[in-house]
Amino acid sequence: QVQLVESGGGLVQAGDSLTLACAVSGGTFSTLPMGWFRQAPGKEREFVAAISWSADRTYYADSVKGRFTISRDNAKNMVYLQMNNLKPEDTAVYQCAVLRGSKWYVGNNPGSAGQGTQVTVSS
Repeated sequence: QVQLVESGGGLVQAGDSLTLACAVSGGTFSTLPMGWFRQAPGKEREFVAAISWSADRTYYADSVKGRFTISRDNAKNMVYLQMNNLKPEDTAVYQCAVLRGSKWYVGNNPGSAGQGTQVTVSS
């Protein structure tokens, strides 16, 4: 069973940068597409970014395109989300997850996910 643990969240000001990390264990990480999701208070969970198992393809939600960068290190079983120029509307709990299915690249049908890490952006 895959286990995921996120870290790196915190309280920052608008315009700041933050990097989230996700440690993955218990599965064949190097063969799994991975993604990040977020959920703000009172809102549904939304897809943020996805990365293929070999890191040759990345996909982003329109709301973060150009500001966020997803990456992975298969040697360390880690996934990262570099977030630049943060905005108050980026405030949410961020989770990493295993992606599954033919439309994994848009976050459909995510698999195992971590507990999440809180990101709060003040204006």
